[in-house]
Amino acid sequence: MSALSFLDSFLNYEQITAYSYPGSFSLDRVEKLLEALGNPHRKYPVLHVAGTKGKGSTCAFAAAILRALGLKTGLYTSPHLWDFRERIQVDGIMISEQELEATVERLRPLAGRDLTYFEAVTVCAFLHFERAGVEAAVIEVGMGGRLDATNLVMPEVTAITPVSLDHMPKLGNTLAQIAREKAGILKRGVPAVIAPQAPEAMRMIEEAASQSGTVLHPMDREVRIEVRNAGAAGSLATF
Repeated sequence: MSALSFLDSFLNYEQITAYSYPGSFSLDRVEKLLEALGNPHRKYPVLHVAGTKGKGSTCAFAAAILRALGLKTGLYTSPHLWDFRERIQVDGIMISEQELEATVERLRPLAGRDLTYFEAVTVCAFLHFERAGVEAAVIEVGMGGRLDATNLVMPEVTAITPVSLDHMPKLGNTLAQIAREKAGILKRGVPAVIAPQAPEAMRMIEEAASQSGTVLHPMDREVRIEVRNAGAAGSLATF
């Protein structure tokens, strides 16, 4: 069975429009799998990004900045547009077919059938970044945050881009409920950069930060960004 066929054999919530998390849903099985694999997600510093709008762009910008600083940088995003390998990149280069096969071979004997597609792919990304020897990794939340497989990382910094109504059957029917799920990535002692939010979402993020002992850095209060030029060839902004 090829690497992609093996990954496709797991339950793929990305292709199911109407569902909610089972009451027993947890990250325990992914955590145990990562432990069995030597905790690859703990071998490099991580920027962990959640949100609704702009999180993919934020991850791409952050990865480009880290590369410009001379750091070998992993980037994990989802979903892909044309090629599955877009999801897992190192220094802007997609994981090769051979590297993907080798990574799945490490996963295959330990992956239980109760694993989900996204969980399996996330573990593959962590393994590839470890094997590639990245010096930093930018990890995009797949959906929500609290119960997302990426939430097992221990990041150096987290970020939440603007939150709006998305994945409502899964995350909740109100902006506050959805913001609470996104804020599930906040960690004690880990700084969190927060994009401008609707008041309802910001109140929930601040409440979650108070409970988790997280120091928030709201962008609209701490950073002034002025876009000087924007176009298809690139953008120029001052901070």
